[in-house]
Parts: sequence; structure tokens; C-alpha cells
Amino acid sequence: MDLDLTYPAVSDLRARARKRIPHFAFEYLDSGTAAELQVQRNRDALDAVHFLPDILPGEVAPDYTTDFMGDRYARPFGIAPIGMSGLMWPGAERLLAQAAARNTLPYSLSSVATRTPDEIGPHTNGRGWFQLYCPDSADIRRDVLRRAKASGFSKLIFTVDVAADSRRERQRRAKLSLPLKITPGMILDVLSKPQWAIGTLREGRPRLRLAESYVDADETRSSLNHVGHVIRGFPTWDTFDRLREEWDGDLIVKGVLDPDRAAALMDRGADGIWVSNHGGRQFEPGPAAIDALPAIRAAVPNAPLIFDSGVTSGMDVLRALALGADFVMLGRAWHYALAALGRAGPDHLVHILTEDMTLNMAQLGTHHVADLAGRLISYPPALNTASIA
Repeated sequence: MDLDLTYPAVSDLRARARKRIPHFAFEYLDSGTAAELQVQRNRDALDAVHFLPDILPGEVAPDYTTDFMGDRYARPFGIAPIGMSGLMWPGAERLLAQAAARNTLPYSLSSVATRTPDEIGPHTNGRGWFQLYCPDSADIRRDVLRRAKASGFSKLIFTVDVAADSRRERQRRAKLSLPLKITPGMILDVLSKPQWAIGTLREGRPRLRLAESYVDADETRSSLNHVGHVIRGFPTWDTFDRLREEWDGDLIVKGVLDPDRAAALMDRGADGIWVSNHGGRQFEPGPAAIDALPAIRAAVPNAPLIFDSGVTSGMDVLRALALGADFVMLGRAWHYALAALGRAGPDHLVHILTEDMTLNMAQLGTHHVADLAGRLISYPPALNTASIA
């Protein structure tokens, strides 16, 4: 099969993934919060970033090698953390970490993944980033940091904007709850997805294994929801200060949309800022993440800046880079790819994104990523971004 002709876009991978995994798993991956207006807002705002193509550029053959926060990557994009990753495809965390290592990309593991940092770190080839929902318990927090560091994770991602769970109504309609309550309909759904079912039997039931390691067996059996909240607390600015003292590697703060907060975090010792609204999964009436990016870049002009939220193409990667991001992360897209094509999926997604970037840069006449901002057409007008006369 010629994957490039059959699955030329992320939307094609999404459509195939929907057919190969249970409905409740797809709804967990694909849904946003409430009526999903922020999901659409992300898409509309990305589509509103326009460029003026140049002419007679000669051959355009960009080098996408990216030096970022002390590491060298083959592309300016990587794999963002997603909780319960192994629910979407059996063994997802290990398979994605291995794909990232093959392609010289960073892989981010969520603290609410279905595998522990001890299991996944050795597969990252030193390019693993660990995402932390910070526990209230100082002892658990310090032990999680110790395990992440010992497993080979070099960067810590501190998520700061998830103060509570969100109401993802599509997930509720799909009867997805924690702990999972099995219904006859769900059993039939699983049986109709044999590859997912067989893989899950082989890998084991998706569980919050990191959280389980800090509770006794009775608590693990009684409530997965309780187990998850063992490693999800209510962090404050003081928590950030403690993390800065306890983690001796790069500390990236994820979920920042306010320029003033970005500046304050850098002043307090953050090493990088991650602009994100979690792809519309948390707070519906917030801004599109791409709309917040230019102002944050202006507020922290020298900070390493990462962007995610709604990225579905190489063109979206270029849009974020043009507006000030140094690096772009995708979450859902990697899981669509894995669920659609198995182990071959992530490599094919790298191809899709890379070719889309290259062909669009040729149309723009930009030989280097640094040239992209010069081809922007006044986006967004209110922020006085450089425009082409």
C-alpha cells in the first residue's frame, strides 16, 4: 500500500483510527470540552494566519535540524503528552517513544499515562520530556522527580492551568468514566475492534500505573479516579518554586496564555514557556492558543517558546514558527497515526508534516524557517505584527 496516496493528511489518519479503536477510546482522544467551541476557535485562528508567497526563489531545500534547549532535533516538532495514551492504542507510550527516538524527535510522557517513566524512559534515547501534574504530597512529588530523572528524562514539563477536571460531554455520552464501568455495548464495541482488543490483552488493561505505585492494592481496586488524584494536586506559585529547587534540569511551564504570567515565570526561574490551551480540552471560552502566541513572544523575547493546540499539518507548524514559537508539539495527531497504521503510523506522520512544510516553504520562497515571519500578512492586526507592504 502506498501510504502517501491512501493517507496523505492527518484527517485521513483520524478517519482510519476511528474505525480501528473502540468508540469510547476515540471520544477520549478526539473530544474537547463542553460544546467544543474552543476546538473550532483554534482551527479558525490557525486558518487566519496568512502569508504572501514570493516569486523566483530558486530551489528551496530547507534544513529542519533544530537546536532547542541544549538538544538537537531533526525537526522543529515533537510529541506532546496525552493522558491515558495506552487507551487509544495498546503500548502507545512505548511505541511513540521509540518512534521519536528513530526520528530524532522529543517524546513527552504524561504523569497520567498508562505506563511509568521507569518503563518508558529507556526507549527515549535521552530525548524524553516528563510532564508533571504536581502532587500535593511533597514526598510523592520528590519521588516522581527522582524516578523521571533516573529513567533518562532530561526535561520537566510542569502543567499549570489544569486546576480541575473538565466536562467533556462527548466522553460522558460514550459512557467513559473513571473507574471504567463496562456495559454490554462497550463489550460489543471492543469485540468489533479485534486488533485493539488483542493488543490490549497483550499489553494489559490501561491503568494509571504511576499513581498506582503510591497507593495500596485495595485503593487501586476501589477507584481509578481516586488513584489518579494521588498524583494530581492543587499547585500554587510556591509549588513552582519548590519544583525549581528540586529539579536540576530544564523546567518548562505548560499551559500559559497570559504574557504577564509568562514573564513572571521566567523571572522566577522557568527555562521555557509552553503556549497551550490543550487543544480545547479544558476551558471552552478561552482564547485560541495561536492568538496568544505573538504577545507572549513579545513579553519574553529570549525565552525558549513551545506551542501546541490544534496543529494538524506542516503548514500549521510553519504558522506557529512564524508567530514566534521555537518548537511545536502535536498530541492527537500522533495517536491518530498510531491507531490508524500501528508502528508505521508515527513515521508516516513525520513524512506528512515534513513534506507539507517543504512544499509550502517553496511556495513562500523561504529557504530558512527564520524567514517565515517576513512573509506574514499582518497577523493579527491588533498586535502590529510585521506585515509586507
